[in-house]
Amino acid sequence: MSHVEKEKAKLLNRLKRIRGQIDAIERAVSADNECARVLQQATACRGALNGFIAEVIEDHIHEHLVDPNAPDDDPRKQAADELVAIVHSYLT
Repeated sequence: MSHVEKEKAKLLNRLKRIRGQIDAIERAVSADNECARVLQQATACRGALNGFIAEVIEDHIHEHLVDPNAPDDDPRKQAADELVAIVHSYLT
C-alpha cells in the first residue's frame, strides 16, 4: 500500500478545499471583483496547494527514505525530519 493510499481521505479533503478556493477565484473574476480581492483569494489557494505538496513530500520522505520503525536517535531519521522541516518552511 502506498503512502498516498494510507492518507487518501485526508489528501482528498485537502483537494476538495482547494477546488472550493479555485471556484471562489473563478466567481470573483466572473463578478469583476477588484484585483486585490482576486489576488488575496489566489494567494490563499496557492498556500493551500503548497500545504498539500508539503504533506505529500513529507509522507514520501517518511515512507520511502527512512525506516518508520527506526529509533528516534537514528541519524537518518533525524536527517529526514530536518528535510521535512525545510520543505515545510519553504512551502508553507
